Amino acid sequence: MCLIVFAWRPSHPQPLIVAANRDEFYARPTLPLAQWPDHPTVHAGRDLEAGGTWMGIGADGRFAALTNVRDPNQPLGLRSRGELVAQFLKGEQSLEDYLAETVSRAGEYTGFNLLVGDAGRLYYLNSRNPQPMPVSEGVHGLSNAGLDTPWPKVRKATAALQAQLDDPQPSALLHLLQDADPAPEAELPDTGVGLATETLLSSLFIASPNYGTRASTVLIVNADGSRQLIEHSFGPYGARLGEMEILVGANRAAFRSFAK
Repeated sequence: MCLIVFAWRPSHPQPLIVAANRDEFYARPTLPLAQWPDHPTVHAGRDLEAGGTWMGIGADGRFAALTNVRDPNQPLGLRSRGELVAQFLKGEQSLEDYLAETVSRAGEYTGFNLLVGDAGRLYYLNSRNPQPMPVSEGVHGLSNAGLDTPWPKVRKATAALQAQLDDPQPSALLHLLQDADPAPEAELPDTGVGLATETLLSSLFIASPNYGTRASTVLIVNADGSRQLIEHSFGPYGARLGEMEILVGANRAAFRSFAK
């Protein structure tokens, strides 16, 4: 993921609402959102190059998502960051044990931001300062810096999410993720990738010939444990490829999928 905005409200009838875009090279092989045949309690997309994922849900209210840290000068890790999400969703470790293990090997990965939680808790971990932090109640945004770093796309997306919290609808949440307007040059961060790339990456939705938003995903979690997960997938220049919706209740899951 390169943009995650979310409302964490533990005492609310909808304790977690997430809207997120995954940006990646179009050539990287990927499976869209689905139930994993080898781990049926996991519902997520899948990176076929390394086997991990960027966002998904698992048993017992598990949720995980990550973004990369943008720094062209950082050392490359030996392991794929997507396994951090996949291991939590597939596993049976407690949240505390999983976070402790992740902290102990954070240096094996290129820079990352990680969100992990269960039915009643949500934690944030940044690999550059690997101390798990409980997420405070409220609306938050995460791109390729730290949690709530006020990059233009984060400010715009969190404001749009905040405006929808009285009646959050999946279609409106997906619509906010489609904003393709770049930020003004004066507001761009300087992450060392050059002005042209900073501009391309500054919009919520990215479209180009080779790199862009591959998936827009919305998750709505209800206090009774039921969850609605919707993904729209895209190809070069933002061409729509398909949609998947998964409704997960206490004892069943329902699926709806259709192409563009």
